[in-house]
Amino acid sequence: MTELTRRLLAEYLGTALLVTVVVGSGIAAQQLSPNDIGVQLLENSTATMLGLAVLILVFGPVSGAHLNPVVSLADWLLGRRHGTGLPRGDLAGYIAAQLAGGSTGAILANLMFDRPAVQISTQHRVTGGHLLAEVIATAGLVAVVFALARSGRAALSAAAVAAYIGAAYWFTSSTSFANPAVTVGRVFSDTFAGIAPASAPGYIAAQIIGALIGLALVTVLYPATTAAAAENAVVPGHTTATH
Repeated sequence: MTELTRRLLAEYLGTALLVTVVVGSGIAAQQLSPNDIGVQLLENSTATMLGLAVLILVFGPVSGAHLNPVVSLADWLLGRRHGTGLPRGDLAGYIAAQLAGGSTGAILANLMFDRPAVQISTQHRVTGGHLLAEVIATAGLVAVVFALARSGRAALSAAAVAAYIGAAYWFTSSTSFANPAVTVGRVFSDTFAGIAPASAPGYIAAQIIGALIGLALVTVLYPATTAAAAENAVVPGHTTATH
């Protein structure tokens, strides 16, 4: 198995497991607390936060644990000047693996809870507030990931990224998807965690805008970055950069 194949497999598996955690915990929350949406969100966010931290630690040394197309895009954009980060030739492969993993994860979660393998969500989520929330959530995520990398603290990424996503579940009206691959995956589950196909494009556009804002913030706040600092965007030990 080539190095690139190993990395793409890690991104596929990591993203699949992330969406399995998000969707599966959402289904469990609906079943355990059918009459209390606040408790459902608490259960869903706690499982996602813990699962994300573990996935970063497991897959980070292999692929960088991007698990998110906008993180891969940001890694490539930030690394171009110094010739570091994700190579342009690998970017499409990373994004394809993440999108495929997101869809697989939703199917696995559906099957584990004895639901049809593929469902199409009817949860319409697009409002102006939701789209603004996705811009803010994604900008913050990208800023956290690359601020840690540029300041030589990438080893803290598993805890910091998971903590940020856990908090963003609560301080954003959209519950912080902040990830196009997760958004696509959640289309295929008509559950608490789902999103209707008509809502997904708006979320993805907001996430891309948010990622660009996050990149701009990192560039302004950490302008004196060396090439070495940009090489470890999530976990030390790999030359690439998660949820």
